[in-house]
Amino acid sequence: MKRVEIAGKPPPVKDLIAPSPETFRSDILRHLTFTMGKDAAHASVYDWRLALSFALRDRIVEPWFAATRQTWDEGRKRVYYLSMEFLIGRILEDAAINLGLRDVAAAALETLGQDFRAIVEDEPDAALGNGGLGRLAACYMESMATLGCPGYGYGIRYEHGLFKQRFEGGRQVESPEDWLNQRHPWEFERPEAAYEVGFKGEVVREGGRAVWLPGETVRAEAHDTPVVGWAGRWANTLRLWAAKPTTLFDLDRFNRGDYAAAAEPEALARTLSRVLYPDDTTYAGKELRLKQEYFLTSAALQDILRRHLSAGYALEDLPQHVAIQMNDTHPAIAGPELIRLLVDQHGLGFDAAIDIAVACLGYTNHTLLPEALERWATYLMGNVLPRHLQIIEEIDAWHLRHHPTRPHWVGIVKHHEVRMGELAFITAHKVNGVSALHTDLVRQNLFSELEALHPGRIVNQTNGVTPRRWLRMANPALSGLITKAIGPGWEADLDRLKGLEAHVDDAAFRADFAAAKRTNKVALADWIARTQGVTVCPDAIFDVQVKRIHEYKRQLLNILETIAHWHAIRQNPQGDWVPRVRIFGGKAAPGYLAAKEIIRLINDVAAVINNDPVTGDLLKVVYPANYNVSMAERLIPAADLSEQISTAGKEASGTGNMKFALNGALTIGTLDGANVEIREQVGPDNFFLFGLTAAEVVERRKTPDHARQAILASQPLQDVLQMIAEGQFSPDEPARYHGLVHNMWHSDYFLVASDFTAYAEAQRAVEAAFRRPDDWWRMAALNTARMGFFSSDRAIRGYMAEIWGAASAL
Repeated sequence: MKRVEIAGKPPPVKDLIAPSPETFRSDILRHLTFTMGKDAAHASVYDWRLALSFALRDRIVEPWFAATRQTWDEGRKRVYYLSMEFLIGRILEDAAINLGLRDVAAAALETLGQDFRAIVEDEPDAALGNGGLGRLAACYMESMATLGCPGYGYGIRYEHGLFKQRFEGGRQVESPEDWLNQRHPWEFERPEAAYEVGFKGEVVREGGRAVWLPGETVRAEAHDTPVVGWAGRWANTLRLWAAKPTTLFDLDRFNRGDYAAAAEPEALARTLSRVLYPDDTTYAGKELRLKQEYFLTSAALQDILRRHLSAGYALEDLPQHVAIQMNDTHPAIAGPELIRLLVDQHGLGFDAAIDIAVACLGYTNHTLLPEALERWATYLMGNVLPRHLQIIEEIDAWHLRHHPTRPHWVGIVKHHEVRMGELAFITAHKVNGVSALHTDLVRQNLFSELEALHPGRIVNQTNGVTPRRWLRMANPALSGLITKAIGPGWEADLDRLKGLEAHVDDAAFRADFAAAKRTNKVALADWIARTQGVTVCPDAIFDVQVKRIHEYKRQLLNILETIAHWHAIRQNPQGDWVPRVRIFGGKAAPGYLAAKEIIRLINDVAAVINNDPVTGDLLKVVYPANYNVSMAERLIPAADLSEQISTAGKEASGTGNMKFALNGALTIGTLDGANVEIREQVGPDNFFLFGLTAAEVVERRKTPDHARQAILASQPLQDVLQMIAEGQFSPDEPARYHGLVHNMWHSDYFLVASDFTAYAEAQRAVEAAFRRPDDWWRMAALNTARMGFFSSDRAIRGYMAEIWGAASAL
């Protein structure tokens, strides 16, 4: 079928002309008066921020509308990116930079007596993600817009999102994030774009067809945020779903005085879009998480089919116009849901429906960890999504029929569980890992049998980060130096950073590079003093590890070596020590007790070290609470050393490692995830490598007492564990960490002890290099110069060509 023509075609997307500061000043004042209802004399920082945000949003709408209309008129294929997380951070300054209006906005505000930086920092972070998965999704949305790839991001508009972290007595305490307590100026509410999503109930047969009669329903209502690309030439849509009740409340129950029961429909809806990653250690928590995943996926697929059919296309042509990317296993229910919609609602046969689904769907695997590859009990799946369990079993049987040599232990439904990784693999035409090493491990270990049945289905797309936010915006000091050295335009062509290599042997350039870093370190030191009450010296090594707190990421290895280093300084306080500031950041999942114990240990150690008059400024430990994108934008440009020390074979890729190296931090790391490719790009001499390889990790675990052997071989590690066991860092409760120490001696699954000595030696190599400033700044500059490969633009071009079959509209 041909697409329906739409009248009133506007001109194609074009470069925007930046307004003058005077014009933009008028735009701000207009919104201050008519949108915020304030005059300048009585406006708060909040009022000014929203007025500025609306003035910028006005400038995004034109390319947004033009891009949407051009996509329709040219019948272009759209990409739909389904993700439980979009860690977008603050939008204001990022949008201003991509529109080319950052300096215009600052100048306009200055004439109004307002400080641009103060207004930017008043914006709360959108609490829509946790870590790398969500930040990657945000980078990819921005790069899709920069490259003119027509697309939508689909997520949930979490009322509270991930929890807000604070520390009490060193312990992590979670409280609701309140980012939506203020008006969110970047979104457009779309009440007309709403879909019913069902749960539970029963499946009956009518006229030979299955009919699902849900026992619970909610409405998914759309809130659209435009995502503008570099130079404002294209904008895509981030569509977030808010859950609303299909019935406000039961008036009859209310009038009978049963107020709680009367409000049950509203309570169910609010619960669905309230919190990101609810604790799933209980059955109720598991049910809620599965409902959230289905809520997102069903609303998105209904929206996709509605858009496709409204264009006049046939359902059989869906793969020609639609590419759907499942970001991890959270939206893996997309295969069964798309089949359900095609079969149950549109009358297609099962075989035709599964062929369409496979042709449309792609699956990005982000982890090799068994606990992160979701598995749902068949009882839970059948209770919450009874029709989908039937379809999943049909998919499994269909796959076995087509591949009768499939090993008996391989499949989607096994041992009373639905394996979402296998489901995503079988219902996708491409499965990608996110670094070269990770993709190899996915092929060889995770899905080896399925790869043998579907050779070529697994491909690699190494992650990337957007240079607009993570260099141009976050690090103006270094960005200015780069532009001075190689000229403008590198923000949209990061390979041009190679041009910096011609300057690294120039002493003046290295001095300027060092000065840019010191500018950032002074700013961070001021912030740490103001917010953490800890005085740190900007001339120390700023050693940073910021990421989700997890045993495999080995924050424990970092803090144990920190204790060993502190102990060594105390034994010889007059030694030639290099001052160092160890900076941690990150949150632990609410139910992850081991990770929470590590957080408490870091804070206990910090309390002792930071108040030790013997070590003084030679060593400080800083752990700011509630790590988020905005904090990352402070820490990463100021870092000298990037800690990427996961157990080899466990980290899929990482994106923090890319941001640090791009900003001139040297990496201390294992051969894990994208560290492998970063080291290849920047050169082995500019990377502090240590530790077991992924293959050696597997072999080491075969030794039953590997932990004890490694500890007995290291007197410093023995001393550290003894200090912890004696309560030196927990004098009020000496036995506090006995369980942790016991685990180190008798289990140590993540091989902290086995890598401890190599890690300590690598840290001494870091200090030796830092003592040679010329060498250090040459290495740091080469890191920046050689990081062009890790642009998210490069990654998205790979997805467009190898997975989505999508073309740029620019």
